[in-house]
Amino acid sequence: MGQPHAADMEARHSERHDPGLHDGIHAGRHSGHGPGHVAAGLATPGDITFVLAMFFVLQGYLRNVGQDIRNLQRAVNDMEELVLLDKMPLGIEDRPNATPIAIGDGEIVFDRVTFQYGAHPTPLYEDFSVTIKPGERVGLVGHSGSGKTTFVKLIQRLHDVTSGVIRIDGQDIAGVRQSSLRGQIAIVQQEPILFHRTLAENIAYGRPNASRREIEQAAKQASAHNFIMDLPKGYETMVGERGVKLSGGERQRVAIARAFLADAPVLILDEATSSLDSESEVQIQQAMERLMTGRTTLVIAHRLSTVRALDRLLVFDKGNIVEEGDHQALIRLNNGIYRRLFERQALELTKGLVA
Repeated sequence: MGQPHAADMEARHSERHDPGLHDGIHAGRHSGHGPGHVAAGLATPGDITFVLAMFFVLQGYLRNVGQDIRNLQRAVNDMEELVLLDKMPLGIEDRPNATPIAIGDGEIVFDRVTFQYGAHPTPLYEDFSVTIKPGERVGLVGHSGSGKTTFVKLIQRLHDVTSGVIRIDGQDIAGVRQSSLRGQIAIVQQEPILFHRTLAENIAYGRPNASRREIEQAAKQASAHNFIMDLPKGYETMVGERGVKLSGGERQRVAIARAFLADAPVLILDEATSSLDSESEVQIQQAMERLMTGRTTLVIAHRLSTVRALDRLLVFDKGNIVEEGDHQALIRLNNGIYRRLFERQALELTKGLVA
């Protein structure tokens, strides 16, 4: 036999003096974790599990970082749009010496008004004059685009006239504060704007400091109190965005209650019953009759059945008042626009009943 190799003799010597080293080398040879295993580039199932676990953990963190960066970029873009919006000049600004308006009787006068939209080549109104008496209930009738909606927008000073003057109780609305002007004009729209708040808060939108007693009284006048009390939470019921949890008639009655609570001297009803069923229309018509009492009222309506009982009707055509009078007077005009509109709607109603 040959002589033992020097390295083997050294290893044996070490094993005799260090039993733990002997156990480690022995375990390494049997478990595959020895120097030869590492040198061969092999991995155990434990190694693979560890690597995969770390991969998925890091992937989750990186995905979250990516989403956060995307949200941050979106927020920055939104902020830039808000800054640009804040820097945009107001379409209509108060004059430096503007004062609050005091509306008592509610007389509205258009004195030789000319108005055109932006760069439109021809004015919608030209040398236009009309007077609405205090407390008068006036219906605005005409085809689409005839100038009815623009008429009420000018009263609210959503646009400035090109020339002429609009006065309310003798005060030029161009020289008063817009907030005070619009605060004394109540509007009931065809599609009321309701917020995702409670019914009480929606009714009190025009008067946030109103008491619960005043809110309930306004709801009773608008024929809304009973349906509100039938709800599980009553006046504390959340109505959903744009009032989606309420029917069309219920939303309309909430808007009328809001107008009752505002108690403004000037009232604008913008086709308030045109999209309702007959039963809801009767209830709301009765509520609006109460609301119009003692107020200067302008009613825009395509359905002429809603304006027959008004004091006066103004028939618009291409920015001019072409007919004026009450229902009985206008229905007698041969070839009149109002008569044609009324007969057409009556014929459509008759056809619907026959069908």
